[in-house]
Amino acid sequence: MSDKLKPDSEPTATNSPVPIWIFALMLVLLFLGMVYFDKHGGWFDRQVYAPYGSAEDLARYQPQSGEAAILARGRTVYETVCGVCHGVDGLGKPNLYPPLAGSEWVAKDIPSLVRIPQLGFTGSIKVTGQPWNLTMPPMGAGLSDADLAGVLSYVRQSWGNHSSEVTADDVKAARAAMSGNHSK
Repeated sequence: MSDKLKPDSEPTATNSPVPIWIFALMLVLLFLGMVYFDKHGGWFDRQVYAPYGSAEDLARYQPQSGEAAILARGRTVYETVCGVCHGVDGLGKPNLYPPLAGSEWVAKDIPSLVRIPQLGFTGSIKVTGQPWNLTMPPMGAGLSDADLAGVLSYVRQSWGNHSSEVTADDVKAARAAMSGNHSK
């Protein structure tokens, strides 16, 4: 018997070249995988890395603290509750709702300022030198002390108004004084 046919002989390795088509197939599969990952992975998607249209959009979603947080919350509540009538720009609506921008009422003492959204208002009033005859429901009565303080602070510091901040304690004290006055 020859050496090749012996069943107990050890196998031997020989050098044989790898077919080039295997490398080509690997490169095509790698390329297709990268294309799939690019389309479905979101790594280069504009919505992931640049979802904001401006610096203002970005600033709106940043966490805030202190007075900035109070004003941001006040703006949100104002735009939801008060902005419907007085306008988000504070300019009011001609012959319907008075402006808050540049209004002398915004700069009044805090208890007087709290009284209007807390109790509402009916009758004649002059705002920025213009007469108004109106009825305002008590829109602030359902707001928390902190929310009403935020709204009033926002109004007092927006649209050219430059008055001091209103705190939740100020609103609480003004509400307590009003309820004490009504119980007599």
